[in-house]
Amino acid sequence: MTEVIDVVNRKTRGRPKVFDRNDALDKALMLFWAHGYEGTSLSDLVNATGAKAPTLYAEFENKEGLFRAAMQRYIETFSAQRNAVLNDDASDVKTAIEAYFRATAACFTECDKPAGCFFICTSSALSSGSEEVAQMLAQQHHAQESALKAFLDTRQQRGELPQCANSATLASYLACLLQGMSVRAREGANREDLDQIVDTQMAIWPALAGYCELSTK
Repeated sequence: MTEVIDVVNRKTRGRPKVFDRNDALDKALMLFWAHGYEGTSLSDLVNATGAKAPTLYAEFENKEGLFRAAMQRYIETFSAQRNAVLNDDASDVKTAIEAYFRATAACFTECDKPAGCFFICTSSALSSGSEEVAQMLAQQHHAQESALKAFLDTRQQRGELPQCANSATLASYLACLLQGMSVRAREGANREDLDQIVDTQMAIWPALAGYCELSTK
């Protein structure tokens, strides 16, 4: 019986470790989020994922490909959660905006992952040699603002915002506020600090939502 167990153990030890793509992406995401694209080396990614360099290259082609996949992982895992809160049809426009920014404040300050927004954190300090990565991140910034505008347009059509309100300007303002919250989180602001920013935003929301000057000129 002992001999049989020994044989089984030897066979088990001899099996190559199966590459877990999702696990590797999660670990790569955290590295890129914390240190940025250029601040994360291939050796860092190898050490964090436990996969050998040839395995990573075979799966993602290169570092940029791995970053692209990690970015998509962030969109599916974190951005999607916040967008679901924003697009809750059961909430009116003010409630949805507040819930979205509260969820964002929580996401930016949770202790089990890097502070701030992945897109904003990784887009800083990029050199000219990372132009394609910079373009990918810029597209995500625009996509976030476009999602906010689409939300505001929908609520405007429902009569929850004045017809004269400029949804593009309001979406741009909200996107800038998100970027500011990310920077503050990166600098050490906690959940309470960001919630106070949201408190201020919601206090002036009636004025923001009803601002029509730009669209009536």
